[in-house]
Amino acid sequence: MSVEAIKEKRGFETEVKQLLHLMIHALYSNKEIFLRELISNAADAIDKLRFEAISNPVLYEGDIELAIHIEYDKEAKTISIRDNGIGMSREETISHLGTIAKSGTQEFLKSLTGDQVKDRNLIGQFGVGFYSSFIVADKVTVKTRRAGLSAQEGVCWESQGEGDYTVENIEKPHRGTEIILHLKQQEEEFLNGLRLRHIVAKYSDHINVPVYMFKEAYGEEGDKTDASKDEEVVNRATALWTLSKGDIEDEAYIEFYKHVAHDFEDPLIWSHNKVEGKFEYTTLLFIPSRAPFDLWQPSKPRGLKLYVRRVFIMDDAEQFLPNYLRFIRGVIDCNDLPLNISREILQSNKMVDAIRSAVAKRVLSMLGDLTKTDSEKYLKFWGEFGQVLKEGPAEDFANKEAIAKLLRFASTFTDHEKQDVSLDDYISRMKPGQEKIYYIAADTFNAARHSPHLEIFRAKGIEALLLYDRIDEWLMSHLNEYEKKHFQSVAMGALGELDFAEEKSDKASAAEKDKAISEEYKDTLSQIKESLKDKVTDVRFTHRLTSSPSCIVAEEGQMTSQMQRLLRSAGQFVNLKPILELNPDHLLVSRLKSEKDPQHFNDLSQVLFDQAILAEGGQLDDPATFVRRFNDLLISIANKK
Repeated sequence: MSVEAIKEKRGFETEVKQLLHLMIHALYSNKEIFLRELISNAADAIDKLRFEAISNPVLYEGDIELAIHIEYDKEAKTISIRDNGIGMSREETISHLGTIAKSGTQEFLKSLTGDQVKDRNLIGQFGVGFYSSFIVADKVTVKTRRAGLSAQEGVCWESQGEGDYTVENIEKPHRGTEIILHLKQQEEEFLNGLRLRHIVAKYSDHINVPVYMFKEAYGEEGDKTDASKDEEVVNRATALWTLSKGDIEDEAYIEFYKHVAHDFEDPLIWSHNKVEGKFEYTTLLFIPSRAPFDLWQPSKPRGLKLYVRRVFIMDDAEQFLPNYLRFIRGVIDCNDLPLNISREILQSNKMVDAIRSAVAKRVLSMLGDLTKTDSEKYLKFWGEFGQVLKEGPAEDFANKEAIAKLLRFASTFTDHEKQDVSLDDYISRMKPGQEKIYYIAADTFNAARHSPHLEIFRAKGIEALLLYDRIDEWLMSHLNEYEKKHFQSVAMGALGELDFAEEKSDKASAAEKDKAISEEYKDTLSQIKESLKDKVTDVRFTHRLTSSPSCIVAEEGQMTSQMQRLLRSAGQFVNLKPILELNPDHLLVSRLKSEKDPQHFNDLSQVLFDQAILAEGGQLDDPATFVRRFNDLLISIANKK
């Protein structure tokens, strides 16, 4: 079959069309980034060749001088970026350039707002890579051949960035990829050697691959006066992490982060560290400013770029990071690992385990320092990644205390939704004699804030943490104590330990009152228990309520209703009966004592139980019956007036 016979025209995926349109308009104000993205892709392709050639050296095809070349042609109005990296086969070309082979594309597109500034940041998180070509070009030609394939298996891909593209086989003697940009008329400013050199120096100076351009001489006005057929390296081409920290400007760290993370925004903070001793390795770790849209997708690749003695081994080496730190980006370069190491070997390597532990401590130390030096910046981090960090106490027992110090919560002290209260803040405000850290967990902030369980805490001025993230109940099941202070859910147990907030005379008076009420309501409590015997384990009076008539609580050590709801939503069947607590000073409870009609007594008991469930954020099994009973109660009260 001839080369021409297998040329075909194909349509872009719908997602590609949408992304191209949005990207060209949203990123137009920063159009020079097209060159950064293409150089970054070329460097990745060279890294991948290095890795595959470790076990298969013939892929080098006799050409071991790995490099990127940039050329421009003023007459043809083209810029070409050429590398001798791994290249692509026909199938890979179609897959990589005709589709967006990235999970969560639909979710990403749905998250776009129409606001150019916000969308630019989102598009940057997604990593536009190759498609940034169409910001400046009205036609893009890609010539590529995968290392190891024959010269006749080269591929030419071409598109004008609209609805379709063509792909055909060509003869390509050399492996790698060449991207030719046919510039739009208004983008001819990039047909300038100084301009291109400036972009390379600005964005790609510290990638570990030399970038070549033809030598040029310029006059005083900056005009080119002479050109040479000789090439020169226009970037430093030195792995950034191998340099001394004192020799690296912040701008270089920032641009290197954007290369590694494929992010458009600056990192929040970073840490560059060389370790010598039993194991020798260097880490360059970055914390992004913004959480990626696919942070919660389990299938998303994550981890550090792994190098061994400056040789690229793999992207996304997740073995060096615990899962709760999956937002970290950067590189790790180990001197002591073999070049042919695999993901399987990494999973059972003691050296990797030791490095992983050290990296986790390093990240937690970075964050701990940030809480002291820039609390506003830390709260920005918390807003983006706080829920991920909350996974830490369950996953990383050794660092549980350090993670707990970094946690932030809403609280009855501030009474606003912003999570800005640390556990140290809470402890500093504890009442004399208080030995526990109190909290309430609910589905929403308002459900937690207005929970009847907090009434006595507010009355006595005792602070409670307000937890409303889905992960919070699970977090607290693994976070038993902090600074020797145990955590206590206000929706669990009898709360007899609140005695510390009372005067001795008040305690004695309360004890006498409790005794009298218990005697007075003895028969009433028994009757309520009988009425609700299928729904509760016990009915008792409580001091935790000051204005509400009832609430439900869990037995000490038992799952709260909130935790049960979370487990049910995850497909686990849990149905533990709660305890119903009543406020003896409430009129509805007093009415129960005087109610003679058995049916009315039963209905009112059910109303008090259903109200308690609703106040907790739960759902009723029979809402219609609750509404009928409640309406009957209102009518009966109205008729008595």
